[in-house]
Amino acid sequence: MAKNLVIVESPAKAKTIEGFLGKDYLVKSSFGHVMDLSKKDLGVDIEKDFMPNYEISTDKKKVVTELKKLAKEAEVVWLASDEDREGEAIAWHLMNALKLKESNTKRIVFHEITKPAISHAIETPRAIDKNLVDAQQARRVLDRLVGFELSPLLWKKVKPSLSAGRVQSVAVRLIVEREEDIKNFKSTSAFRVIGSFFSKENQKVQIKAELNKRFSKEEEVSSFLESCVDSQFHVSNIEKKPGKKSPAAPFTTSTLQQEASRKLGFSVSRTMRIAQNLYESGKITYMRTDSVNLSETAINMASEAIVNNYGQEYLKTRQYTTKAKGAQEAHEAIRPTYMNNMEVSGTTDEQKLYELIWKRTIASQMSDAQLEKTTITIEGNNIQQSFIAKGEVVVFDGFLKVYLESSDDESSEEKKGILPKVDVSEKLGVNKIDATERFSLNPPRYTEASLVKKMEELGIGRPSTYAPTISTIQKREYVVKEDREGKPRDYQYFSLENSKISKEKRQENTGAEKAKLFPTDIGTLVNKFLLHYFQDIIDFNFTASVEKEFDEIAQGKRIWNNMIKEFYSPFHEKVVHTTETSEKFSGERLLGQDPETGKNIYARIARFGAIVQMGEADQEEKPRFAGLRKGQSLETITLEQALDLFQFPRIIGSYEDEELSVAIGRFGPYVKHKSAFFSIPKTEDPSTITQERGIELIEAKRAKDKENTVNIFQDEKGNDIKLMKGRFGPYINYKKKNYKLVKGTDPEKLNVEDCLKVIEDNKPAKKTSAKKTTTKKTAAKKTTTKKSTAKKTTSSKTTAKKAATKKTKSKE
Repeated sequence: MAKNLVIVESPAKAKTIEGFLGKDYLVKSSFGHVMDLSKKDLGVDIEKDFMPNYEISTDKKKVVTELKKLAKEAEVVWLASDEDREGEAIAWHLMNALKLKESNTKRIVFHEITKPAISHAIETPRAIDKNLVDAQQARRVLDRLVGFELSPLLWKKVKPSLSAGRVQSVAVRLIVEREEDIKNFKSTSAFRVIGSFFSKENQKVQIKAELNKRFSKEEEVSSFLESCVDSQFHVSNIEKKPGKKSPAAPFTTSTLQQEASRKLGFSVSRTMRIAQNLYESGKITYMRTDSVNLSETAINMASEAIVNNYGQEYLKTRQYTTKAKGAQEAHEAIRPTYMNNMEVSGTTDEQKLYELIWKRTIASQMSDAQLEKTTITIEGNNIQQSFIAKGEVVVFDGFLKVYLESSDDESSEEKKGILPKVDVSEKLGVNKIDATERFSLNPPRYTEASLVKKMEELGIGRPSTYAPTISTIQKREYVVKEDREGKPRDYQYFSLENSKISKEKRQENTGAEKAKLFPTDIGTLVNKFLLHYFQDIIDFNFTASVEKEFDEIAQGKRIWNNMIKEFYSPFHEKVVHTTETSEKFSGERLLGQDPETGKNIYARIARFGAIVQMGEADQEEKPRFAGLRKGQSLETITLEQALDLFQFPRIIGSYEDEELSVAIGRFGPYVKHKSAFFSIPKTEDPSTITQERGIELIEAKRAKDKENTVNIFQDEKGNDIKLMKGRFGPYINYKKKNYKLVKGTDPEKLNVEDCLKVIEDNKPAKKTSAKKTTTKKTAAKKTTTKKSTAKKTTSSKTTAKKAATKKTKSKE
């Protein structure tokens, strides 16, 4: 048995590190956290200074058993989890879960997986930093308390199965408020005038220039162009001045996520997954950092690579300083472990991301680009304004030879080209002058990357939390990431050519969105509820100040449970007060009355999402309901659109002696026939679907199913067992459920017994009965009532403890 047991977080990292250490070292993985707060109750003992109740995670019991056995046999145990708060907490949990002794347990850290870094870590072990553990513990406990108390309140007041979180709710607020800004934005238009000129001395010399004024009215445009008809134009001034462009700093977690989104089209979570692989295989340094610092070794390696590849004149070493609000990680920036490797092996995604990191790091140590900026002013004798042409010449490319940072600014000016050589007073002729109506742009919706940038600016979250936060708010359907088509818009266009002025109406597509974040109706409603009752919880400054307090705990300047106590007491009282005094919060809007019946029509949130309702819930005649279509919103739906929804389900005829109808469900419009559903393409309007088109959709789906059907058997009761071909391989369809076949299985060779065995082996675990679910909800309601009563006679701590024993699960 090996004398030394090294425990890391991931198996990929274990494999890489084992290659650097000798036969006396065995490297094993903990597969991340092995312990977490108990899920059976609150998991925090409020009466005992918020002491957390940790337990070994169910899926890690086997791992812990194996590691405990290996640890007993080893002379020294090395805890080598990541060098951040989460990593420190993992090391501490391993210490407890494995019952390790301090005498033969050592903590080692490194920010790159290279032989020198690992060797140095082994030579300089340290103890577990309890301050870092406490900072992570404070975050975990605070987030559990917020989720545990707010989520049941949302279930009761807004909609079942909702959740709230300290950071996720702030992220949702940013997206909701941006949507409100866009909705309230009033676009204005102005005419942009572009002149195309030529030199009368040399007609091959062509210059494009923009007028230094924009006109708001058509009359002003016409008047200006008329002035230009007989005007004589000339070059009135030429200004040349040197300029320079400097490279961007090396990557942090945030800037890597932003640039990978802009240049490679990667989502934030995809970027982090690929970066994790690169780190664990020893190709880049640690990928969770807000430091832009490079070590002296890294700068020396970069210098050597630059001189060897591009020459001495391209070298200019720099040391960057971190400016991010609340930056606290002590790592280097994200960089290649070996700068001389311009490329690495791996998947296509890994190669692309590595190349981006290499270029950014190398460029940061290269010379500034030297530019010559030229401005040419053109004037006419009949006009008061001037035309301005701007150009830029790269005299020395410097770092631009390798890399240029992208921008999120959708309205950024066009790239400046090279201007032709002309002289002051040179006479110019007019090819054409265009005046195009242009509209002011609303604030851009967030992409994943620009949301990360905003969160970083506000000090919300940390490098390790950006990706999971953005994934969580999408998973919980508070936010959707999607493309949306633009809408046609008319604009006016004037032109002056050959001394003649013309005017025409043109059309453009506007408002198209690609991979943008949109708030859902439920996300908007939850945000309104939290803003109304818990504004301080989703206040940007409060959230950032909490992060600072975590930093102070990490630095040993603050006691973690004192910080929790200061937050919890007023927060808990507010939860109790809101539970007792607030009404149901459905976001209900009265849209108007039905012209035929005079009944009120409302838009509101119901159990399964946004709906419109005709009639009152408390009247004898039950109200009618209809779900909103995709793209419709509680905030914007009109009475006319609501009335249109009530025409469904529509009977459009019959087929095969069965009724044929069109309806709209949670997943879009469909044709219903014989209890089967056939989707209507999103390009078609369900209100115009005819009997003939309905039959076409049915037959098309049947033909496709037949094409994908390998075989059909029947069980003893006559139920169909279908062997099907799908997008992800063959599968069995039985009683409206699908069962995946083991990879490599030939479906043609399966018989009915084989199919029944696959079904039996893959039956899902039995779900909690509806009766039990109801009991849990009733218990939750009783708990809330008990809270309000207990508040008058006992402390808030005791109340919360009682609540904790009754609620079994709470989404955080």
